[in-house]
Amino acid sequence: MSREIRSWWIYQGLKKRNETNALSPELTRLGAPPPWRRFGKQARQDRGATFEPETAEIDRVNAALLLRRPLLVTGRPGTGKTSLTYAVAHELGLEPVLRWSVTSRTQLQEGLYRYDAIGRLQDTPRAGEHEGEPPDIGNYLTLGPLGAALFGRILQTEDGKPVVYPRVLLIDEIDKSDIDLPNDLLHLFEEGEFEIPELARLESREYQENPKGEKGFLIKPHDYNDPLSFQYRQKLFIPADGRVRCPDNGFPLVIMTSNGEREFPPAFMRRCLQLEMQLPDEGKLERIVERHFALHPDYGKKTADINDLITQFFDRREGKTDGRRQDLAADQLLNAVHLVLENIDPTRKLDKEMLVDALWQPLSSAEML
Repeated sequence: MSREIRSWWIYQGLKKRNETNALSPELTRLGAPPPWRRFGKQARQDRGATFEPETAEIDRVNAALLLRRPLLVTGRPGTGKTSLTYAVAHELGLEPVLRWSVTSRTQLQEGLYRYDAIGRLQDTPRAGEHEGEPPDIGNYLTLGPLGAALFGRILQTEDGKPVVYPRVLLIDEIDKSDIDLPNDLLHLFEEGEFEIPELARLESREYQENPKGEKGFLIKPHDYNDPLSFQYRQKLFIPADGRVRCPDNGFPLVIMTSNGEREFPPAFMRRCLQLEMQLPDEGKLERIVERHFALHPDYGKKTADINDLITQFFDRREGKTDGRRQDLAADQLLNAVHLVLENIDPTRKLDKEMLVDALWQPLSSAEML
């Protein structure tokens, strides 16, 4: 059966065998990826720079910073819970964000540290002068995102005095966690410290000294291998008692996201500030789209088509099309706008219908009345 080849197609389904495995000339039409699908340091910064905060969101973030309390951010998918975290880090110069993605199998220790005991055992000399002596434990311990966040970021002022700044920790989708994890976090949030037993029980002969003459251990932070981090290839010092202690002014800005899939214990909620993210209205959707695409060379030429997409998206989400609200996220709108700007011919009704049906599928199995 023959089909019409659409102007924006790159893969055309022609069933032609590529005998020479040569690159198709159609690939030159791929163009630049969407701004949110780029990677690296600049992409991280752009992720925070394009977020549109509301006054209530700014209030809660500042309260969490001043009170040294975790911020629990709830809301439907696509309301910007994660983007808020990157926006704060971007504006305050607290990048990179430490991220801990939670699942139903996640345990507290995974966020605190990892110990490769098997690797250390395998590397123990089997013969020679150091036979049976285990290698430096610091090479086999790595702080998790939560453990690393408690150290803060220490900078030297012009007069040589150290100043501690908080790090930003994103605990993503904590509502998917095991039922015990929120309670396990309570003591840590209150005390700002934890013990690494593998260090606490070592003998003094394994200690090292820092420049101040203090005895302890050097171990790797979570972002030790991240070339975009200030901690790249830089180990952190832990005292001889094996306790990680948060310094004054160093308690991290902890932002925990939740899609509202479960309730949390009252004791946990009491220790958190809470923020409910709202779905963006039509005006905010326009600003979000402009923030992402204003620099695109064809943005001005296709403003009418883009505004039509925004209105259509908003009407579907609010149930103005057929009386049934659809669970749609803002990034679904951004995907559609990107295709319009890069490839789709908006004058073709068939293409526009395909675009909407393919990209604007409701996120939940049941549409909202």
